[in-house]
Amino acid sequence: MKAQPQEIAPDKLAAVLPQSRRAIALTGAGISVESGIPDFRSPGGLWSQFDPLEYATIHAFRTHPAKVWELLKEMDRIITAARPNPAHYALAELEAKGMLLGIITQNVDNLHQAAGSKKVVEYHGNAHRFVCDTCRGQHPRETLDFEQTPLYCLCGGLIRPDVVFFGEPIPAGARDEAEALARSCDLLLIIGTSGEVSPANYLPQIAKDHGALLIENNLEPTLLTRSVTDYFLPGPAGKLWPEVLGAMNY
Repeated sequence: MKAQPQEIAPDKLAAVLPQSRRAIALTGAGISVESGIPDFRSPGGLWSQFDPLEYATIHAFRTHPAKVWELLKEMDRIITAARPNPAHYALAELEAKGMLLGIITQNVDNLHQAAGSKKVVEYHGNAHRFVCDTCRGQHPRETLDFEQTPLYCLCGGLIRPDVVFFGEPIPAGARDEAEALARSCDLLLIIGTSGEVSPANYLPQIAKDHGALLIENNLEPTLLTRSVTDYFLPGPAGKLWPEVLGAMNY
């Protein structure tokens, strides 16, 4: 039985981070809540309005695209209105200082990149990109008329956000890159993810199995806290990560 992780304060974490040589971060919905994007699974999230089995599977999109586009338009409205919060900027600053090799994100909101992060593995894709489901041709968002959905490519295929629907595999490039980072890191920062979504929830275990120290920042303990986390930083990411940076005396 794994022992409960110790709680760690921002100033103590600020002392641990510089000891790492190969730190990476794994982020989930929790880091973007403070940017105005509710966790899909939380009250008020998209899954309380749209049953994911009806609206979020690849089968549903291909058989009832007009219906699924109702969800996609609401998701687009929320995501395009969002802006990075202090946690996104803090991780970008850690990377710029050479203290973070990169980020694996389960989010499709592009907020890490908007904050300035350069090395971002988009595990579930990016909702700002649109592609053809058939030929994979790219369609810039500004060329699309969301009043005329579903949208079709010149090849006749359906246009979709470049995200992973339920029932689809993780893109091979993102999967391989994420697993390689998890295997090679010596410190994994887990921020805003509960570890309930597969296969992303295997990444912390991969890091653990290869000797990494795992520090988790969430509002409440999660499945990961009980299974793999070494230190737990409780509280909102947007408040705590600027405190971590501030305690580093940079």
